[in-house]
Amino acid sequence: MRIISGTHKGRHIRPPKNFRARPTTDNAKESLFNILENHYDLKKVRILDLFSGTGGIGFEFVSRGCLMAHLVEKNKNHVRFIEKVIHDFNFEHIKVFHTNAYRTIKNVHEHYDLIFADPPYDQPSIETIPDMIFERDILNKNGRFIFEHSGKFDFSGHSHFIEYRQYGSVHFSFFE
Repeated sequence: MRIISGTHKGRHIRPPKNFRARPTTDNAKESLFNILENHYDLKKVRILDLFSGTGGIGFEFVSRGCLMAHLVEKNKNHVRFIEKVIHDFNFEHIKVFHTNAYRTIKNVHEHYDLIFADPPYDQPSIETIPDMIFERDILNKNGRFIFEHSGKFDFSGHSHFIEYRQYGSVHFSFFE
């Protein structure tokens, strides 16, 4: 897993072999960021990365100069790994929270330009996450919610759904 662009372009992130997260593939991540860069100046966005796992998505945003990144992860070992990468890469404007993503959605008082969620594909109730995001009104005007999920879900009927993309086994649904 590597950082694709920005100040840390080409740097590799190597989680331990026993790491339980499923990182977004480099190909899917590169395609996602190509889409986002056509809609946003990433140097002006505030992001929330839910179910951060390895932190790869948040690291990519920070490498590309985002204003602020909040990463949420409940697994203590994953949080330690993310904190180590933040320290080792001297990342600024990034903070990791050791907590449950569902609790964060319910209690967050910040507003974000982009929210990314990549829950474990077998996570119970993941189909409720888009509704939770929009009920809490935590996206800024013209903000987007990007949801990575398995192919068994179809969010095209959701009132805030705008786009779907698939890159191999990675499925992204975009909401505004």
